[in-house]
Amino acid sequence: MTGPAAPSAVAALVDPLPLARDLIRCPSVTPEDAGALDVLATALESLGFECHRLQFDEPDTALVHNLYARLGDSGPNFCFAGHTDVVPVGTGWTVDPFAADVIDDHLYGRGAADMKGAIACFTAAVAESLEASGRPNGSISLLITGDEEGPAINGTKKVLEWLKDRGEVLDVCLVGEPTNPTRLGEMIKIGRRGSLNGKITVYGTQGHVAYPHLADNPVSALLRLLTALTANPLDSGTETFQPSTLTLTSVDVGNEATNVIPAEARAAFNIRFNDDHSGESLTTWLNETLAEAANGADFAIDVQISGESFVTPPGPLSEIVSQAITEVTSQTPELSTSGGTSDARFIRSACPVCEFGLVGQTMHKADERVSVSDLENLTKIYRHILDRFFTT
Repeated sequence: MTGPAAPSAVAALVDPLPLARDLIRCPSVTPEDAGALDVLATALESLGFECHRLQFDEPDTALVHNLYARLGDSGPNFCFAGHTDVVPVGTGWTVDPFAADVIDDHLYGRGAADMKGAIACFTAAVAESLEASGRPNGSISLLITGDEEGPAINGTKKVLEWLKDRGEVLDVCLVGEPTNPTRLGEMIKIGRRGSLNGKITVYGTQGHVAYPHLADNPVSALLRLLTALTANPLDSGTETFQPSTLTLTSVDVGNEATNVIPAEARAAFNIRFNDDHSGESLTTWLNETLAEAANGADFAIDVQISGESFVTPPGPLSEIVSQAITEVTSQTPELSTSGGTSDARFIRSACPVCEFGLVGQTMHKADERVSVSDLENLTKIYRHILDRFFTT
């Protein structure tokens, strides 16, 4: 067991900016770690955390680095969760995306908002709490993956299985995703819509465009199928979720010839669905709808479900987070289920979970950035959350 934190180490980590910059300087484009978890583990060990470096892979998948760190060995266990992997840089940057420059009181860099900045705030909040009150009556843990922006196969899901095998319990979890649309304190995510990806392939018979009766054009059939899928809304929303959406993401024939009817036509789509549906019920609907619209055409559909919809009903965890946000920002946050997926979809099976982090306006964009004052205020919010959790 790691010993108590050294006072000098605690004092050095109460400011989140230096650690955030050190993390950004690690070019950890998923699934590469690039030293990011070493940086974080070193900081946490100096605070007295016991750190476990966990690596998982499967056939035909990349090796993923993860970190589980815990301070204390008794319950309750308050867990901060997040990821150090980032999306590719892309184009259009006006600064070095891994230099972690501070310009006009904003920290620039890939991962500043999503979500290395929040991880630095996790750490700084714990340091502040230790400095003021010493170790809590319970445990604080960090579950950090390098696979959130990727397939999410060898990351949080596998760490949760490892924890279960050890008999280790998470009592509540706060995920540090960038939940705020425009300013810090606007929004807590208490759930997420499910996500389903579908790929349709229609098979025809190639032929000359001047003799269409001698061919079987798959494009016509594909258009019928897509029209059937998009003709009507999936639903009108539920009490806690906005309406489900089906969005076409690709229509591809791959035919560069102007006088050839192609042999195949393909399309892809994504469904973000609320609690009116499940992955299984939507798969059934897709198969039935497409079979009826196909009118005998030869087609195949491949469905991949990356997460089911879920919601953590408002309760003690969201109340503690809301109170802390109001205390620091004077705002009453909205409890929302909007947006994309996150690793909260895995954690929700282990314990109550909600999400709160930085402003997400520039996440995944060129010149991703966060204000230094938001880093400082998010640290204060996380500190208040810890104080409230361990004294309630």
